[in-house]
Amino acid sequence: MELLLDRDVRTTDSTTGKLYINGKFECFILEDQDRELSQSNSIEQIVKSKVAGKTAIPAGRYKVIINQSARFKTLLPLLLNVPGFSGIRIHPGNTPADTEGCLLPGISRQSNKVIGSRIAFSKLFSKMQNANLQNEEIFITIQS
Repeated sequence: MELLLDRDVRTTDSTTGKLYINGKFECFILEDQDRELSQSNSIEQIVKSKVAGKTAIPAGRYKVIINQSARFKTLLPLLLNVPGFSGIRIHPGNTPADTEGCLLPGISRQSNKVIGSRIAFSKLFSKMQNANLQNEEIFITIQS
């Protein structure tokens, strides 16, 4: 399964974009502020530019697994090997205060927030679980 997050709206508080699954629009995603980082940046550059809990992860391609979240006490998607970040998940939430670097799905969006996050997450997660059950690898490409 190939996910593509096309970041297209930036403010000083957040970044929103459109998420596609295998080329088909799925939902909107809210993240923290995009500080124009990329996987090609050095760890030093990423750490220097990162504002803890208020920075979107670097653009790039990441493998996604589904595992138990100690924080949320449930199964959630986890992005692997995100340089300068750890514990980056896809989970419900509505505003930048809910992200801490994570990706929050929504069925619609407004300035600095997504709406219908639980509904959007449920639909997205169901598709990801089905791919996982079929031993299909899941990747997400994030482009700024």
